[in-house]
Amino acid sequence: MRYLPLTADDRAEMLGVIGAPDIDALFADVPAAARKAELFDLPLHAGELEVERELAALAARNRPAGAGPFFCGAGAYRHHVPASVDHLIQRSEFLTSYTPYQPEIAQGTLQILFEFQTQVAALTGLEVANCSMYDGSTGCAEAVMMAQRVTRREKAILSGGLHPHYAATTQTIAHAEGMTIVRQAAAIDAEAAVIAAIDGETACVVVQTPNVFGVVTDVTRIAEAAHAAGALMIVVTTEAISYGLLKSPGEMGADIAVGEGQSIGNGLNYGGPYVGLFACREKLLRQMPGRLCGETQDADGRRGYVLTLSTREQHIRREKATSNICTNSGLCALAFTIHMTLLGGTGLRELALLNHSRARELKAAVEGAGLEVLTPRFFNEIAVKVPGSAAALVEALLADSVVAGVPYSRLDPRAGLDDVLLLAATETTTSDDIAALGAALTRRLGQ
Repeated sequence: MRYLPLTADDRAEMLGVIGAPDIDALFADVPAAARKAELFDLPLHAGELEVERELAALAARNRPAGAGPFFCGAGAYRHHVPASVDHLIQRSEFLTSYTPYQPEIAQGTLQILFEFQTQVAALTGLEVANCSMYDGSTGCAEAVMMAQRVTRREKAILSGGLHPHYAATTQTIAHAEGMTIVRQAAAIDAEAAVIAAIDGETACVVVQTPNVFGVVTDVTRIAEAAHAAGALMIVVTTEAISYGLLKSPGEMGADIAVGEGQSIGNGLNYGGPYVGLFACREKLLRQMPGRLCGETQDADGRRGYVLTLSTREQHIRREKATSNICTNSGLCALAFTIHMTLLGGTGLRELALLNHSRARELKAAVEGAGLEVLTPRFFNEIAVKVPGSAAALVEALLADSVVAGVPYSRLDPRAGLDDVLLLAATETTTSDDIAALGAALTRRLGQ
């Protein structure tokens, strides 16, 4: 029975080989205060039926996003995923448990990743894209470190409109590379502050559009200022559906575009797993993190796909790698590509227009309830100023069965914006949902 626990004699033999007197010696480097002498108070094993009942009871305590009016966004968006996507991602020629190290037996996987790269490059308006990152936030950090390698400078400017989670992830990862991260204060519209901060020491500027407050910004002027100082322009997009309506990062002068692809083909899933989009100018290709799939021909002249560029730590010497990304988000990228293929360019634009239309309806309802909308230009998300605490208002509206968005303080508690509420509307939001929110806001704010 190969999966039974080891015997006492087995453990003693293993300890003897490594020269440890007992198991406790293996944890000598862990501070005593962090160790627990007794077992954790966890339930013992149970039968399958009992476990199913317990898990079903726990799941019943959650409220699915589709159970009523739902206006959460802030980097993770509820969109309709056609049933055909979930069906097609299970086809054996596409689905894989891991990465395509052996191209001769992974042609379906490689083809999907090639198509994914093609779609991301077209959406971002840049020449090349890799076959995905873990998610948008780690992709943002990788872009900053890429800019360091290209410019040989150490300073990165993060706009005050960048999602706080992206900024924090970048600070954590890029700081370990010795970079100086200048994270600007939260700002509804940060264009002027970003341009003013650019100097000759700047490696890159990171700007999000639509930003975390929902503001749509044409970053052309920022890109021009960055390039004039010899810095790279990095554009972040957390709502991939916006590519269907807004100018692409490439059109606005971006050198690197980073995005979160969750909105296309992937559900909310309690926050993951997601799929990071990463594209850049062709001249920067050799410094791009992750991997690149390419099209080729076999010995018989038939079309085939291979890993063309794999400058990861698993393929070359660790210190020479451009990234420590160990894999790509294969399944999420597959879902993205299939959904994007089903939509096509026309379908994506129509979906984007529907999102914007719903957001305009949402803005009117919020203003009708007497609240100030802070977002001057938006796609499908707005920031609203509320009296008192936005977090308290969201909790109060839950009693009316309305999930009224994300308090900004939940993303950045230290920003001092406790009265700012982020609200998003997508194609899944109905007019009845918006009416319910407006009525609930009027009741609560009128009390």
